[in-house]
Amino acid sequence: MVKDVFGQAYGALRHNRRRAALTMLGMAWGIATVVLLLAWGAGFERAIMTFFNAFGSKMVAIFPGRTSLQAGGSKAGTEVRFTIDDLDYINNEVPMVKRTSPMADKQCQIHYEDRTFNFRVVGVYPSWQDIRRMTVGQGRPIGDEDQMSRARVTVIGDETAKKLFKGLNPLGASVRIDGLSFQVVGVLKHKVQDGDENDNSMVIIPFSAMGDLKDTHYLQGLFIEYEGMEYMKVAETARRVLATHHSFQVSDKRAVYVWNLMEDIAQFRIITTAIKVLLTFIGFLTLGIGGIGLMNIMLVAVTQRTREIGVEKALGAKRGHILLQFLAEAMAITAVGGMAGVIVAYAVSLGVGSLPLFSAFAEDAQDLDIHLHIDPATLITATIILGIVGIVSGMLPAIKASRLDPVEALRYE
Repeated sequence: MVKDVFGQAYGALRHNRRRAALTMLGMAWGIATVVLLLAWGAGFERAIMTFFNAFGSKMVAIFPGRTSLQAGGSKAGTEVRFTIDDLDYINNEVPMVKRTSPMADKQCQIHYEDRTFNFRVVGVYPSWQDIRRMTVGQGRPIGDEDQMSRARVTVIGDETAKKLFKGLNPLGASVRIDGLSFQVVGVLKHKVQDGDENDNSMVIIPFSAMGDLKDTHYLQGLFIEYEGMEYMKVAETARRVLATHHSFQVSDKRAVYVWNLMEDIAQFRIITTAIKVLLTFIGFLTLGIGGIGLMNIMLVAVTQRTREIGVEKALGAKRGHILLQFLAEAMAITAVGGMAGVIVAYAVSLGVGSLPLFSAFAEDAQDLDIHLHIDPATLITATIILGIVGIVSGMLPAIKASRLDPVEALRYE
């Protein structure tokens, strides 16, 4: 029976080829729009997540501030100062901690031959490079031996290398940082970041060597990398531990500033999800226009084949048979148009490749552009939307055809 129903649908489409082709074109245009909009939304989300991951996804950074609420014997406005002891407190009292590092920084004059520039110099443990996803493009990173031996070595950002060395190989060269000689052992890979003081213009030295440039008893920050996905628990526990040892209230947000990168990512996921939902809705409306065209064509088909429906009912066809016949015809148009639309969407995605996003603001940022990659999830979502539109558009004409009175249908001319 199913074979007969779809055979009748195919015959009806062949009988009205031009009308069927135009209807399929509308459906193809609609589904191609849906697929491309969904691919754009997914590509936008991937680009943003890649950008955030460059900072180090499972990272919590804590910076000292001033109390704003009185707690115990400390009055409001008391400066909070971190020391290495605070790093020990976090390692011993905060669960799921994988790596930690102190951070002491200073704006220094970096001198090489006749060129002098001011750069931010950070003194950190070697683990900081892993926490912050600092990937070395040339040479090597700072190692544990450098920290243990208080070695005067440095890893510099690629922008720092360009300004200081003007295309020359920086590896092994000696630069003077505030008058002290440091050997360049590595150059960082370029990161897509905004602002003047970013990772690309940074100078990294061992925390132990930072003591030669400034007093490192008090720290400018504490960095934590954790395991698992309970990022809120890690941040809250770290704040509670520091509040206990520095006598400020846990609720005092100004006492310490906690930068929880995963929290920022989670908040941005809400935005990207909202954008994807909006794009899906726009695509649904576009496809709905094609669905309205399909409905109108099927209503015309019902009117033109009224006598045929009357004959079928007179020969014993039930209402369900008539409904299935016209619904199958509508779904056949939807399916063929949908396949054509998906082919068009793939052709456009392959032809366009990617759309500028971060590369419009920075060089070597093609990996952070919007790549129109059509993944299985996009196709599944588009297929569901297509099916809903096809069924809704074909159901009304099919119901109308199934409810025709056979006597009146046979009289129709």
